[in-house]
Amino acid sequence: MTINGAISDIIHCHCSLCRKSSGTAFATNGFITTKSLSITKGQSFINAFEVKPGRKRHFCKQCASPLYSSNADDPTRLRLRLGVLNSDITERPMSHNFVDSKANWDSLNEDLPHYSEFEPSRAK
Repeated sequence: MTINGAISDIIHCHCSLCRKSSGTAFATNGFITTKSLSITKGQSFINAFEVKPGRKRHFCKQCASPLYSSNADDPTRLRLRLGVLNSDITERPMSHNFVDSKANWDSLNEDLPHYSEFEPSRAK
């Protein structure tokens, strides 16, 4: 997958639908134009299901990674799951959304230790 253009309106979404589809505390999404997306290989592995009429989630049917969402009401844009990108991006998130729905174990900005590898207590 190649993106030839900017990623806009990047947010961390804490809604229950994003949490469940990502399997994490939140999903980081950004918008791209439909024409800026090129599927360079693996097109046959991309599948979609309709969440609501006109709204589809596209995913890899080989590894089950969520890739992007499309909306028939705005066919010019796609909502991209930023975690699927291998390259660096220059754009940055602008907000945390639906924080009232956040996972009860996520404290958003908690000051937790940072490690460059596994946490020290993890058995090797």
